[in-house]
Amino acid sequence: MKLIAFAGSSSIHSLNKQFATYVGEKAATDLSAELELLDLNDYDIPLYSIDKEKRGEVPPEVHKFISKLKQADGIILSLAEHNGTYTAVFKNLIDWTSRIELGFFQGVPMFLLSTSPGGFGGGNVMEAALARLPKFRAQIVAHFSLPKFEENFDPEKGILDVGIKSEFEDKFALFREVIGRQ
Repeated sequence: MKLIAFAGSSSIHSLNKQFATYVGEKAATDLSAELELLDLNDYDIPLYSIDKEKRGEVPPEVHKFISKLKQADGIILSLAEHNGTYTAVFKNLIDWTSRIELGFFQGVPMFLLSTSPGGFGGGNVMEAALARLPKFRAQIVAHFSLPKFEENFDPEKGILDVGIKSEFEDKFALFREVIGRQ
């Protein structure tokens, strides 16, 4: 079994990358699965344009990303929020991949996450993703937003707030159960 985890961010200090890594490692351990952590910085692609696409200038990194997703039995994606929606790097990747293969998430079970320093935990990007990602065949089996990342998360201990941790554990268990059935 193979899990793919990544953040919808290009920041080298991304909170969402830390969160995706934590959840990915937890899932891989619980399921005795292989984990591959993706970094959007490894997919350096130009801004999508219909003109580039018509000229056949599809970046090879787009095919590489789609290939990685096709290898996954489960996906853990943690989205950063910029101005209430996806980061530019994630949106650009969606724009390119959806033009090559509309259903690029392949119906693979996904645990969709978001976090931020603020109290809403990336809730706006979560709402956008819940509405939009299924159009690309994302099978979102569970979703969770972690508010106030610096206050509520420790890299070694995980989620610190007891109530928030309980909510996370319920959703994590659902994801683990779906993945375990495969």
